[in-house]
Amino acid sequence: MTKDITYRRIYEESSPEDGKRVLVDRVWPRGVRKVDAHLDEWLRDVAPSTDLRRWYGHKPSRFAEFRRRYLTELGEPTRRHALDHLRDIADHDKLTLLTATHDVDHSQAAVLVECLTGAGTSGA
Repeated sequence: MTKDITYRRIYEESSPEDGKRVLVDRVWPRGVRKVDAHLDEWLRDVAPSTDLRRWYGHKPSRFAEFRRRYLTELGEPTRRHALDHLRDIADHDKLTLLTATHDVDHSQAAVLVECLTGAGTSGA
């Protein structure tokens, strides 16, 4: 069974088709009131470390290396537990991962969808 997992910007309008909405950023997005976010959960523990996030700086030229380092981080116990929690949600519901990043295709949300659906060659 293919899991129904997507990702998008938190700034986009929520939709009933989103299923469970989980924010996967470590830092709360600017300009978004918590009451307006329509989140089911904010899962900070699955986000990249602050050091990795700062190194990456959302530069697409660094994405392959960011992805590799982030997959390594996802093997750490706290992040592994958070990733397993996302898997559990996805086993029961449609899941939409949310991020404030402008380029969602080069974000941790895209890497997480790849991990959770088994697409690509993730090591997590």
